[in-house]
Amino acid sequence: MEKVVVSLGGSVLVPGDDDAKYLRDVTRLFRGVSSRVKLFVVTGGGRVARYYIEMGRSVGIRERTLDEFGIAVTRLNARLLSAALGPRANREPAASYAEASKLSKRFAIVVMGGTRPGHTTDRVAASLALFVGANRIVNATSVDGVYSADPKKDPSAHLLKQVRFETLVTLAGKGHRNAGPSVVFDPVAARVVARDRTPLNVVHGRDLPALRAAILGESFHGTRVTDE
Repeated sequence: MEKVVVSLGGSVLVPGDDDAKYLRDVTRLFRGVSSRVKLFVVTGGGRVARYYIEMGRSVGIRERTLDEFGIAVTRLNARLLSAALGPRANREPAASYAEASKLSKRFAIVVMGGTRPGHTTDRVAASLALFVGANRIVNATSVDGVYSADPKKDPSAHLLKQVRFETLVTLAGKGHRNAGPSVVFDPVAARVVARDRTPLNVVHGRDLPALRAAILGESFHGTRVTDE
């Protein structure tokens, strides 16, 4: 059975827009595909994490502590997802890659949040994929793929249906040192994926048909990052 790691952005899971319906729908999707692939889901913190981080930064709290705030929110989101998934998933989020691997022997779906300060959700997903020997990573984000430029700033930006690892690293740019960055794929994670040559599918996490297809390795609307 193939192993797939999904990086589920907090901005997708709980953006404040019909979140309960999405949670019901995406857990139904995850339960359905878990009979065909071994699924690992890493949840992000999204706007709630950014709110705490920005507020803390404004009063002078150090970056490491701000990272810990963000990690706490990712784990809360992981607990929400785990509880909604029911008995097919671990109830308490995995706290390490080794624990996630161990839990995969008992559960069809393994859920975890952040791990340690300085590591974004995408980086956790990339490192977890290497640890468990995943066949691919699916980045379920709030845009429908990797663009040639920032579509919010450049009206000529277009969706790239397929890119090479090196192109992803270039587009992702330099790594962020501060807590709470919001980018399509974390620059450090992009380098990890490129080094390990782990196939990456980037989709809009609320486009459920695309998300399902990306998880199963089928044709999907989004961006495929490979060696080809």
